[in-house]
Amino acid sequence: MERALTDPVETEEKKGGFFARLKSGLSKTRDTLAGGIDQIVHGRADVDDALLEELEEVLLLADVGAGATADLLAALKKEVAQNRIRDQKEMLESLKEHMARLLTENVSPESSEAGPTKVILIIGVNGSGKTTTIGKLARRWKKEGKKVLLGAGDTFRAAAIEQMRVWAEREGVPCIHQKSGADPSAVAYDAVQAGVARGMDVVIVDTAGRLQTNQNLMEELKKVKRVIAKVLPGAPHETLLVLDASIGQNSISQARLFHEAMGIDGLVMTKLDGTGKGGVLFSITRELKLPVRFIGIGEKAEDLQPFDPAAFVEALFAR
Repeated sequence: MERALTDPVETEEKKGGFFARLKSGLSKTRDTLAGGIDQIVHGRADVDDALLEELEEVLLLADVGAGATADLLAALKKEVAQNRIRDQKEMLESLKEHMARLLTENVSPESSEAGPTKVILIIGVNGSGKTTTIGKLARRWKKEGKKVLLGAGDTFRAAAIEQMRVWAEREGVPCIHQKSGADPSAVAYDAVQAGVARGMDVVIVDTAGRLQTNQNLMEELKKVKRVIAKVLPGAPHETLLVLDASIGQNSISQARLFHEAMGIDGLVMTKLDGTGKGGVLFSITRELKLPVRFIGIGEKAEDLQPFDPAAFVEALFAR
């Protein structure tokens, strides 16, 4: 049976280096979250209302969000009342369990309806790390033995086309591109057509960075999606939105507008290593019920990791 595209490249990597990089990449959010919890529990034995109120402040500072924080606190208070939480250690373990559950509730599995060629459309605003994410995905899937083709659909920026070509050359995968200013739908059409004709396993189509509030640009993005479906019915099989973790709670409104326009299948959260706002993942999955497919925790290609909710939460509290 073919492995899912979001499987880790190596099992041993997940057991060792995989988690070590995750822990390192989440250090700023861990400092805010775990560091804040250490401060409020120091020298205190009981789990009382005052402690839970201070825990609420810590969660909000880590950008977990008001709604997600309220859910977590309600669950903890219920367990305290039922005498299922009697000390700080039990509170911490319960908090971790509820946080992991929050990341997995109402999350759909990765689409498996693609035929021989799976088409993935990548969308997002400029500066989110979209094109770099595509290059890292190409490396990961090629290493898994998949035949990958890239489509340089961000024709609004010559630099984006060149960046895509550099990634393709570096990874030894073909790249369909046209000159700057070309119709992005035409590039998407050619890329999918070439991918099917050449028997590629995965076609990844880049798009121009869109401000979610620009209606004209969003309509152009919808056109790209329609054109892809004309070439290969059912495609794109996944539409992934790339978000910059450093914008925190603002990513929720950004994702909501993209989702309303495009019907997003999953999220890629980049730049988690550069911010203490990693808690936004709890809020965004709660609000939009969208799965996080990958997270970016560093500059290296291997720092784009398949999202593992349990490992993510564990890394946030790891010492």
